[in-house]
Amino acid sequence: MNQAVPPPKLEKRRDHALDLAELLDDLVADKMILAEEARGLRARMHEMREYRHPLQRLAECEWDNQKQPGKRLTLEALVHWLANHTGLPYLRIDPLSIDVGRVTTVVPYAYAARLKILPVKVAADEVTIATSEPWLREWEHDLSNVLRLRVKRVLANPVDIDRYLVEFYALAKSVKASNEERSKFAAFGSTSTLEQLMELGRAGKLDANDQHVINIVDWLLQYAFDSRASDIHLEPRREHGKVRFRIDGVLHEVYQIPAPVMAAVTSRIKILARMDVAEKRKPQDGRIKTRSPEGKEVELRGAALPTAFGEKLVLRIFDPEVLLRDFGQLGFSPEETIAWQGMIEQPNGIVLVTGPTGSGKTTTLYSSLRKLATPQVNVCTIEDPIEMVDPSFNQMQVNPQIDLHFAEGIRALMRQDPDIIMVGEIRDLETAQVAVQAALTGHLVLSTLHTNDAPSAITRLLDLGVPGYLIKAVLLGVVAQRLVRRLCPHCKQPVELGEERWRDITGGAPLARPSIAYEPGGCLECRETGYLGRVGIYEIMLLSPTLKPLIHDQTDGSVLRDHAIRDGMTTLRIAGCRKIAEGLTSVEEVLSAAGISQGT
Repeated sequence: MNQAVPPPKLEKRRDHALDLAELLDDLVADKMILAEEARGLRARMHEMREYRHPLQRLAECEWDNQKQPGKRLTLEALVHWLANHTGLPYLRIDPLSIDVGRVTTVVPYAYAARLKILPVKVAADEVTIATSEPWLREWEHDLSNVLRLRVKRVLANPVDIDRYLVEFYALAKSVKASNEERSKFAAFGSTSTLEQLMELGRAGKLDANDQHVINIVDWLLQYAFDSRASDIHLEPRREHGKVRFRIDGVLHEVYQIPAPVMAAVTSRIKILARMDVAEKRKPQDGRIKTRSPEGKEVELRGAALPTAFGEKLVLRIFDPEVLLRDFGQLGFSPEETIAWQGMIEQPNGIVLVTGPTGSGKTTTLYSSLRKLATPQVNVCTIEDPIEMVDPSFNQMQVNPQIDLHFAEGIRALMRQDPDIIMVGEIRDLETAQVAVQAALTGHLVLSTLHTNDAPSAITRLLDLGVPGYLIKAVLLGVVAQRLVRRLCPHCKQPVELGEERWRDITGGAPLARPSIAYEPGGCLECRETGYLGRVGIYEIMLLSPTLKPLIHDQTDGSVLRDHAIRDGMTTLRIAGCRKIAEGLTSVEEVLSAAGISQGT
């Protein structure tokens, strides 16, 4: 077994559990804590009745790190110190990077729980095991002989090991039990799919209310909340279904579930979302209201779609805290905030928000409505579907089955004495005409439109058939927006930004060049992606008196754009460049979001 020889300190202290007094001596010797602090804790050791891992005891003291002034000795910092002290590799357990289904087959749960170890990676000739007890090594030789694999030990947070030890094995047990139960019956039951297998002499199907299936769904939702996921994708395939999370706009594969179990999980979620479980041939929508691990209410919007191997299900997660963010937190600069508030605080007119799907339009509108919805104002919405239910305003959903479309919805809302109307999307001439009529009769109308930039919203309305004179009469302004990933503040890397490169990025605009820019690094906090969260970039076009004469049936979008820029409009490209200069995002993110070739 080609295993590296451990440091002498590790050899000398092997085969005993961590001791609090011993750790205090080592921390003082390494000048991590003060000797007075160590003496004070030693004096209180006889009062400690309940067992806790020694590192947890030390973390509870909240001592300052004497080697890094201003930073506390958190549990993670202590684990990192102990890893360096003992010569073991340090690991921050990231469930997204672990093949749970495979690692849980390596070591039985009872054995892993007794030794407080957690398998985290399995390779062809090696298994990586996380432990929080660096001096206990007897199990290493035994496990290597049984598995016929090299054992690589890594040091990890004891709280993480305890948590994921239970979660991973419980999930694997539920999936296995559900699959075994399902294997007694038909492979696909009565599911109507494009590809069907004929199983003679078998009948029945796994119950969506089976406790194992419930456990899988509960874990899935909790895991998504912990991972800051915005969407959960359940994608059926021939043998295994894939579970993927969208985090900061990027999809990550999380787990593979046997196809029969995936069908049961999908049925369970459809029950929770009040969809028709028996209907598998038509797309369906539904909603789930639940609580996050911290106790916060969270809404999920579900959408089922029939595919070749069964129903694909997507759950969109809506964080209610988004509604509480101010415009600065969304990404608006102080100047943009003033311009935006100037539009939405008008007594009447139309304000449009444009951008592709997933660009944050709904968040911008909801945050704005939340601030406008005072007790003195009646705010009504017509949506398809209702994204987030909020008690501050009256919300109505489009229902084509009873001929309740956007146009009919606006007409109905007009009889509800509204002050502000939010229309989910202007898709056709009839909706546009009714929205214009609402604005002309003294209401403020907010809506979305799918265009690439702000000036294109005007040409889009003209294409729909709205007369130019009506657009000039009611349109207050247009905001185009995109979302860019925010650089992780813990690991972003400074890079020099030359004059020529900056000119290419800005397109030659006279914008002050920062001496350095930042690019993604990769650390434990951001799961090695280099990004943590997202921020908006905005292109705000106010319909000023100089722009109105340009609006007519033959309006040229490029001419309108040029005049808007001369009139003070900041383009998406320039807005993104300002985020680069502030160190909030990278050059690549801005170029991608603004639709600019990397070669420019």
